[in-house]
Amino acid sequence: MTVHVIGAGLAGLSAATALAAAGHAVAVSEAAPQAGGRCRSYADAVTGLTIDNGNHLVLSGNDAVMAYLDRIGARAAVQGPASAAFRFVELGSDGDVGGGDERGGFTVAPNDGPVPWWIFAAARRVPGTTAGDYLALARLLFPPAWATVGDVVRTTGPLWDKLLEPVLLAALNTPVAGASAVLAAAVMRGSLARGGAACRPLIAHPTLAAAFVDPALTFLADRGAKLHHRRLSALEHEPSRDRRAGDAISSDKPSRIDSLRFGDETVALGLDDCIILAVPAPVAATLLPGLPVPTEFNPIVSLHFAIAPPAGTPPILGVLNATTEWIFAFPDRISVTISAANAAAERDRAELAAAVWGEVCRALDLATPQPAWQVVKERRATFAATVAQDALRPPAATRFANLFLAGDWTQTGLPSTIEGAVRSGMTAAALVPGLARAG
Repeated sequence: MTVHVIGAGLAGLSAATALAAAGHAVAVSEAAPQAGGRCRSYADAVTGLTIDNGNHLVLSGNDAVMAYLDRIGARAAVQGPASAAFRFVELGSDGDVGGGDERGGFTVAPNDGPVPWWIFAAARRVPGTTAGDYLALARLLFPPAWATVGDVVRTTGPLWDKLLEPVLLAALNTPVAGASAVLAAAVMRGSLARGGAACRPLIAHPTLAAAFVDPALTFLADRGAKLHHRRLSALEHEPSRDRRAGDAISSDKPSRIDSLRFGDETVALGLDDCIILAVPAPVAATLLPGLPVPTEFNPIVSLHFAIAPPAGTPPILGVLNATTEWIFAFPDRISVTISAANAAAERDRAELAAAVWGEVCRALDLATPQPAWQVVKERRATFAATVAQDALRPPAATRFANLFLAGDWTQTGLPSTIEGAVRSGMTAAALVPGLARAG
């Protein structure tokens, strides 16, 4: 029995490593020259650095991600503070940096346990908020399926402006007030509602590939799994015949995929072979006509500046009242993320880089000429996390008995995040017959 995993992004790698760990024979096919999908790293000639396609972080409470990293032996490759602390600066229109402390900013610091006593300590919460503001967020934890975030919580005031909106915008990559409250609730229940111990931000070092991709490829190679760089062009099947019994099948009995076509190459499948299709939603819809998938997507724009951050810069810094949303401090570069970046994606690259560098200088108190830079525009970074788009996400099982779906766009219960992608791969792998017994 061989399981063919189509796609070597994080969903595919999650499925493939789970299967290989359980003793299955695995073959991975990836259309791109390198694995990783949207979570990839590459050598950039302009900056002279190895940079990530986008800036991603995970949280210490991302259970699927932690299990994946443990499986491939890469837990140490994600690093972060010993306790949850989120630092913000606010850029004023007069050029000043505003905030609640003497350094021109404020820090939100949840306590480790699930009982949120931190909301009663003014120094730990957003300036200008009260404990009652946070208690009101309980309405967001279990919202009705039809609700948007704006239907459930107040979308004005300091708590919204300085914490809830920027954090949920990063998680949902969708204008937050109109986003699905169910998806926002899933983020909150998996992080802040569990306490600060589940909210520690963890960043891949030195790169995304070094943490999430390269160790997985080594893990697979060590277990005999093969990686093929080829593009799947068709899933072939004969719906009128049952290949095991040779008899006509009833309309309610699932058929099977018989072969995989990669351009001019056709791979025939054995009776027990399975497929996990871990490709982007539009590709899956092309390969499986009639499959419901999300149809609306939002961009993310990342900028990388080839300069070491000043001493004392936090690993991640939230920036308010600016185009810049989050600053990531790496040893050899300063990187910026802009979510739901429809406007930024349309701006001239040089103009955008100059504007963002000016904001970085203000936020970090720098007086440095703009260094070498790179702008990465991922125009279809995630599906739009709206009620309507969430309803289009398919489950992992399909009408074919030997075909399963993986990807952050499948029905994971989460928005399009690394945790969702990894979870989807584990869900698909668990549907492969014999997985539980193989290990």
